[in-house]
Amino acid sequence: MDKEPIIIVSGEPNSVFLEIFFKSIKLHSYKNPLVIIVSKKLLQQQMRKLGFTFELNIINKNFDQYNKLNNNKINLIDIKYDFSNCFEPISNKSNNYIKNSFDAALKIIHQNKFSKFINGPISKKYFLKGKSLGITEYLAKKTNKNNKVAMLIFNKNLSVSPLTTHLALKDVYKKITKQKIYTQVNLINKFYKTRFNKLPRIAITGLNPHCESNFQNSEEDKIIIPAIKQLRLKNTKINGPFPADTIFTKSLLKKYDVIIGMYHDQVLSPMKALFGFDAINITLGLPFTRISPDHGPNYSMLGKNLSNPKSLIQALKFLDK
Repeated sequence: MDKEPIIIVSGEPNSVFLEIFFKSIKLHSYKNPLVIIVSKKLLQQQMRKLGFTFELNIINKNFDQYNKLNNNKINLIDIKYDFSNCFEPISNKSNNYIKNSFDAALKIIHQNKFSKFINGPISKKYFLKGKSLGITEYLAKKTNKNNKVAMLIFNKNLSVSPLTTHLALKDVYKKITKQKIYTQVNLINKFYKTRFNKLPRIAITGLNPHCESNFQNSEEDKIIIPAIKQLRLKNTKINGPFPADTIFTKSLLKKYDVIIGMYHDQVLSPMKALFGFDAINITLGLPFTRISPDHGPNYSMLGKNLSNPKSLIQALKFLDK
């Protein structure tokens, strides 16, 4: 199979990712070879506990024969990880393992000029420890793309993009700037132009309820409205600011491809209410296409074999070209 592989980091070992990975490859076939970076021992034990059976193809980290790969077996790069039980509580015990997994993936992608990358969820509390807001920012630092990336929660019918990501609500207003809006819109335009050969129709929300403030010089007046006016001069299809409590109504939704919100839950909560697991998290602005399923480790479901693989299947299909 002479197709570029999709590199996959399993992420937090005590998450539902391996379960949904097993379900994804059982339910669908893929043209591009899949290569998962994970503890071989962990994968084998979780596979056995969950009742799946797959053969393994162990690949060395030099990754020098990728053009001969296929998906008849699980292609695996083994990362050492010591554990007592294959389903354990999430803790900082896995931090080095997760870091080593990401480092191995980024080295392979860089050396081979690969462009397709998926990662499983991690615990921001334990792995990132406040050093990065999320994996979006973690990978931006690793690839020298600080302040030049954007999160896009993508669905073919509607996508959303929070201007600020995993940030405390009390700090959001400090991070809203014209330049950040320009960067976000430009990255979204580039993505849609490259992927779909079109300029997307973008709506942008305000920060304050009803896009109003009891004080003069609100964020809408100082930042958001002037940024929209400037972007329109460059032929960007953008309108707003819209109140967040009305932009997701049916009459407005059909007019837009992307809704940019000021903070995470402002746009992700209605997105998940509308589409559930039928969406993927794409990081725009990296040297490669990075996607993750649109959910966290979900420890409460660990080992129960009840997790929905739909978001990972969508991520794999998106890259499987």
